[in-house]
Amino acid sequence: MIVGALISVVTAPVGVSGAVFLLPVQLSLFGVPSPAVTPTNLLYNVVAGPGALWRYRRDGALRGPLARRLVLGTVPGVVIGAVIRVFALPSPTVFRLLIAALLVPLGLWLCARTLWQGSLRRGSSQQDSQQNRAHVEPSGRTVSGLALAVGVIGGVYGIGGGSLLGPILVGRGMPVGRVAPAALASTFVTSLVGAATFALLGLVSPGDVAPDWSLGLACGLGGLVGGYLGARLQPRLPEAALRLTLGTLAVALGTLYALQTLR
Repeated sequence: MIVGALISVVTAPVGVSGAVFLLPVQLSLFGVPSPAVTPTNLLYNVVAGPGALWRYRRDGALRGPLARRLVLGTVPGVVIGAVIRVFALPSPTVFRLLIAALLVPLGLWLCARTLWQGSLRRGSSQQDSQQNRAHVEPSGRTVSGLALAVGVIGGVYGIGGGSLLGPILVGRGMPVGRVAPAALASTFVTSLVGAATFALLGLVSPGDVAPDWSLGLACGLGGLVGGYLGARLQPRLPEAALRLTLGTLAVALGTLYALQTLR
């Protein structure tokens, strides 16, 4: 519960459920077997998600078509990803390499993007104006296609997809205040579908496919409280510092698993 709460407090303000960072904790600290770690992550998202979403809904941040587009795109993708995870990627070694391949580029991109934006803000107003014009928000069709692709990845990794959709959409010019609630809504719905898919696959597939219910529920209850607090604190927290923290943590965890796999 403590781990889930701490992760959600930090990640909820930027639209990330925190499951991407809970995953390596499950593998190393709690010893959850693969591939059961993936549906356990999805279960965490299902339990933890309503805390932040309820706060964002109270603030009116869930209005608009973005959340609907993300949900409609990621739901079929997460089912496809779950099937791939169970039948094509059961090896823990391969899974660790895939974790590193996800976390390291994502973390580097978050850090570089944040530092780059900070340097632009310190530049002249003319440069800022030119940069703002260069950022054009993606079309609805592009958002839906991106959501589908991220849904597949989320189904494989057990992260719901929001941790990828959030930084990508913000990088394409969308404000964090608009992206974060929609990304968390997408993560919640796709995690619900993904966890149910893994539970059904556990009935027909050998090995540890079903989620670790006690661990997922415990971490999720902590994330429920932490997510609410994180969403409530979002207007008061420095966005640049949060992004740099997330990026650095992602790079460190991804590098750790890459080294463990290569040894």
